[in-house]
Amino acid sequence: MDIRDATPADASAIAAIYNDAVVNTTAIWNDTQIDTANRRSWLADREQQGYPVLAAVNGAGVVVGYASFGDWRAWDGYRHTVEHSVYVCADQRGNGIGKMLMVELIARARTVGKHVMVAGIEARNIDSLRLHEKLGFESAGLLRQVGMKFGEWLDLAFLQLILDERARPGTSSTG
Repeated sequence: MDIRDATPADASAIAAIYNDAVVNTTAIWNDTQIDTANRRSWLADREQQGYPVLAAVNGAGVVVGYASFGDWRAWDGYRHTVEHSVYVCADQRGNGIGKMLMVELIARARTVGKHVMVAGIEARNIDSLRLHEKLGFESAGLLRQVGMKFGEWLDLAFLQLILDERARPGTSSTG
């Protein structure tokens, strides 16, 4: 498995993975599927913002997962915090691909000087919660019935990972 930066050529595969999550899971709280042009635009936006989109590519050259992060909230005071997403093809889940993507994504967040990474996960998604906990994320709260999909209210679990030891913004991790 190769983890690399996604390119516009990957947009169709990324759209397919996204759309499968829209149609079949509560990982994405959206009912609208997207097209390749949407993902190309999204990739360009992330690149312009200096944020990565990673692709997991199998030995046959097929994109089987992707991950990215972006601003958590729009206001300046949150500029050291990002929220991420990670998605893997349904037939590839449980093979460690999500973990590989996350390890690289965390490293990238540290490289660009982010301080906290936030995960918002549907509270019944035990596999994703466990993956994040194994990577050092800690529970930061639960928002009950804030979303809905498939005719059910959904709870949103927040987890966070502190990426460095900076005591204050603008300082090094040692002081």
